Amino acid sequence: MTTPPLAPYPHTRLRRVRQADWVRRLVREHEVRPSDLIWSMVVHEGEGTIPVASMPGVERLSVKEAAKAAVRARDLGIPAIAIFPHIDGSRKDAAGSIAADPDGVIPRAVKAMKDAAPEVGIMCDVALDPFTDHGHDGVVEGGKILNDATIDRLIEQGLMQAQAGADILAPSDMMDGR
Repeated sequence: MTTPPLAPYPHTRLRRVRQADWVRRLVREHEVRPSDLIWSMVVHEGEGTIPVASMPGVERLSVKEAAKAAVRARDLGIPAIAIFPHIDGSRKDAAGSIAADPDGVIPRAVKAMKDAAPEVGIMCDVALDPFTDHGHDGVVEGGKILNDATIDRLIEQGLMQAQAGADILAPSDMMDGR
């Protein structure tokens, strides 16, 4: 048995479902609540906050500020935060060597955020592009991306993030079938 379709106007008049607030709330299509959101933030290695000039109102946060933001997320009812690193260019290289540093900004931020608000889920990006001087998601040698070396580095990075306490690892590396 199928449900008959609504008759076309003027035979169907939907004024009934718009006449009172309570019925409008019942029949509306979508409602976005804080519990539906993931807060995306960029964490830097220094102190305080750094405004992102190209995105007014957006700031890079220090580890300490990220921990405060985790508490704020919890208090607002936001269930998870996705964190991304901002690495000083002087620390980057062609192999993304510091991507799996257990003392790096991401594991320190994860630990600080979980200590401050353990009920907030922390998501980390498994990718090398923030750590490479060329911006690609791969270890580069002699102008070529080395897939096997890249996979090894990504595994190291993911393990480090998990050991730091990340709840979700989100591999965004999408090069060459990885």
